[in-house]
This record gives sequence, structure tokens and C-alpha cells, in this order.
Amino acid sequence: MILNRKFLKFEIDFDFVLIAVTSSLKDYRVCFLINKYLNFNFVKTDDLEVDIYPGSEPVLFSLYRYSWETTETDFFFIGNKGSDGYLVPEIKSADYFLMIRNYIDDNELDTIISSLNKIPEIVAAVKIDPKKIKSRENLLF
Repeated sequence: MILNRKFLKFEIDFDFVLIAVTSSLKDYRVCFLINKYLNFNFVKTDDLEVDIYPGSEPVLFSLYRYSWETTETDFFFIGNKGSDGYLVPEIKSADYFLMIRNYIDDNELDTIISSLNKIPEIVAAVKIDPKKIKSRENLLF
């Protein structure tokens, strides 16, 4: 008897842009500066809960949100260092991540990255490819 086997290949679509931000300031200060320099309006939301260690309490990460109503683009400012570990441990040099969901064109993205790098208190802002991060599942919420 021959059994037909079919394999289901499942690939998660990472349809967001990720920018690593390095700064020694607290998250609320960085958001204040981004709001000021880029005319954003980040608002603090409930902390992001991620199950990094199976069987233990979820790790909490600070989370801020802002939306462009016209293009339905969502911006999330997430702390990389949480209550008990890193959101993306392989990029410990990044203090925060700016996640951009939904559509943003390349010119607007370049303008945002350039503007972030002009803020004196931000050491660096660099675009990261989420597909190259091992712990990328931590960024799905």
C-alpha cells in the first residue's frame, strides 16, 4: 500500500520594517525627542509580554504606538531590554526598535532614518532585515 504524503511548508511573513535605535536615554525621553523632531505622537501602551523562557513568567518590554491615519501605517517603539532579558538577544547593542507596519515607501523610510540619526541623543539608527534575526518570532505581536 502506497501512502501519499504531503508536507505543509509554513513560512511566517515579516511584513514590517525594523530600525534598530541606540541611545543611552530612557524610552520616554527618546519617544519625546522623536515626537519633537519627526512630528510623531508616540503614546505609551501596555507593555509587550513575550514568552522568552518556557514555563516562566513572560518578559515585559516597553511599548509605544503611533499611527499615520492617511496611509494606515503603524509605528511601534519597543525597548530591547526588558524586565528579565532581551527581546532580540543577538542585537544587544540596540537599545530600542522602531517597527513600521503596513506600507511605507522607500523615500519616507530614508527620511525617517536620516531624521533619527540627526537627533543628537541618538547614537545610531539602522535598518535591520527581520528575516536575518534568529529570535524574530519575538517581534510578532
